[in-house]
Amino acid sequence: MSGKPWDARIAAWLVRPLVQSSVHPNVLTTLRLLAGVIGSLLFATGSAFNLGALFIVCSNFLDHTDGELARMSGKTSRFGHNYDLISDAVVTVGLFAGLGIGLQTSLGLRSVGFGAIAGLAVAAIFHLRNIIETRHGKAATRQASLGGFETEDILYLIPLVTLTEQQTTFLIAAALGAPIALLIVVVQFLNAAESKTETR
Repeated sequence: MSGKPWDARIAAWLVRPLVQSSVHPNVLTTLRLLAGVIGSLLFATGSAFNLGALFIVCSNFLDHTDGELARMSGKTSRFGHNYDLISDAVVTVGLFAGLGIGLQTSLGLRSVGFGAIAGLAVAAIFHLRNIIETRHGKAATRQASLGGFETEDILYLIPLVTLTEQQTTFLIAAALGAPIALLIVVVQFLNAAESKTETR
């Protein structure tokens, strides 16, 4: 338990009462997906960034609840795992696509391009990480962490971004940073493939 990030620990504590219930982990995955899609659609309106950020944060937290419940209740499944991965990709890509659409008033059509670049890069990252995990195990895709926080926890800062009206800066940074992150994952993918070849 001590090695888990803080949000996963809180999620485990919250879902513990559901272990003996009829609530299936896939229900929580669906709630996570719905919250993320609603948040993305709110971003796309261009006028509800703060509310959209709240839904995205809720979605990001709910992402930990399904896995914790599945492990504690013994309801893990290949379908549930894949459903979770697909939901992760849809929500994260939707986040950037929504921002790109919603920020056209300040950036014009460039914002759609920025959203597309960030979204496609993130989609590619999810795809490659899924391949790496399938071939080499979950440990091969473990994120960097510090003090109980992981790289993906930066999404919890989105409300600060919208409250300070820095969503334009965030989108541009994502359009620059996501392709760089993709290159890093590509290197990890190639290194993992090379190490597997050497062990044969």
